Amino acid sequence: MEKLKLKHLEGTTTVGIACRDGVVFATDSRATMGYLVASKRARKVYKITDTIGVTTAGGVADTQDLVNTLQAEAGYYLMREGVPMGVRASARLAANILHAYALYPYIANLLVGGTDASGPKLFFLDLDGTLTEETMIATGSGSPVAYGVLETEFREGMSIEEASPIAIKAVQTAMKRDIATGNEIMVATITKRGYRELSPEEIKKLA
Repeated sequence: MEKLKLKHLEGTTTVGIACRDGVVFATDSRATMGYLVASKRARKVYKITDTIGVTTAGGVADTQDLVNTLQAEAGYYLMREGVPMGVRASARLAANILHAYALYPYIANLLVGGTDASGPKLFFLDLDGTLTEETMIATGSGSPVAYGVLETEFREGMSIEEASPIAIKAVQTAMKRDIATGNEIMVATITKRGYRELSPEEIKKLA
């Protein structure tokens, strides 16, 4: 119980938007332990394959372990099958892991998104293994604030170019009201051309 209590103090804001041409992720870079800012440069968006990415919210060790597992399993799948793992398969794998440890859970919320033969996909995973497909979603302690922006400005069928400033604005707004969200913004886009993280200069222009 003590482990759960400590980990629940950690917060963040991550945002995912499924667009007609891919998926956009935006996160902050602050890691906290209660009222302590433990890191100002915490990574919360990761590349799983060339066309799949994931964002993390929750306990740092737990989320890093899940990301490492997803990256390794995607590599094994490519070697074994000769084709890349699909977005839904990657999300289902993560959900199975989370559900298997439900009695002593990973403290983690994940967004798994990308594009494959079926088009752009975005999935939300809760710490008990719940898996839902979404078009836009926010996780972490700043998500109620981020949703204020997403619900107002998001429209289905947007392009990555249109959605990226909205994802950034959602995280920026959360930074103003959530003490566990702050420091820098990271943005990644995943299209058929691959996974790409935007530079600070690009993010500044979009913001």
